[in-house]
Amino acid sequence: MKETKMNRSEKAATLTRRGFTGLMALTVAAGLSLLSPVEASAQASAAAQKIADHFASVKTMAGEFVQFGPRGEQTGGKFFIDRPGKIRFNYEDPSPMRVIADGRSVVIGNRKLKTWDLYPLSKTPLNLLLGNKIDLSAKMVRSVKEEADLTTIVLGDRNMFGDSTITMMFDPKTYDLRQWTITDAQGKDTSVMIFNVKTGIPLDDKVFAIPYDEVRQRGAK
Repeated sequence: MKETKMNRSEKAATLTRRGFTGLMALTVAAGLSLLSPVEASAQASAAAQKIADHFASVKTMAGEFVQFGPRGEQTGGKFFIDRPGKIRFNYEDPSPMRVIADGRSVVIGNRKLKTWDLYPLSKTPLNLLLGNKIDLSAKMVRSVKEEADLTTIVLGDRNMFGDSTITMMFDPKTYDLRQWTITDAQGKDTSVMIFNVKTGIPLDDKVFAIPYDEVRQRGAK
């Protein structure tokens, strides 16, 4: 029985780390480099630039998400963004996971096991999402496909994402993000859909508070 509980905890942690990677794909949509590489067309570059400019104008955002794992597993929750530097993902029960950035650090916390993984915000793609300006210096766009009801952007950067790629799907009229899919080195997909999104709303700083004392006591990585 004990082994079963550990397996469930490990699965939850693995799912959330994979989900964290997926959720950080929002970083790419909102803040990572969307400048088309040399081989991409000028039209694709312009579409990417418009999307980047749109997200740069969004200072606060909140909504709900549903995550689909490579084995069909499903979870969901709520997310909050407040530029510069702050973001939070609350997974709904029974998942005990939380992801929080407070402008300095990012933590992945398991409320049940009381464990934490701590990362400098500056070393994660979230740092680019959460800035007041969008960096268009790098060349990450693999392809841009524009259709009447959907704009799809595929991004990849071995230095940041290894062999994985990110496929982003946007509303071509509003430039709002609809869905993103992470494809890992093994070809496995994790998809995240967001909905009921509200922008320009006031958010309390407490939403993004990291309990550093507890993180240090638990020996965060």
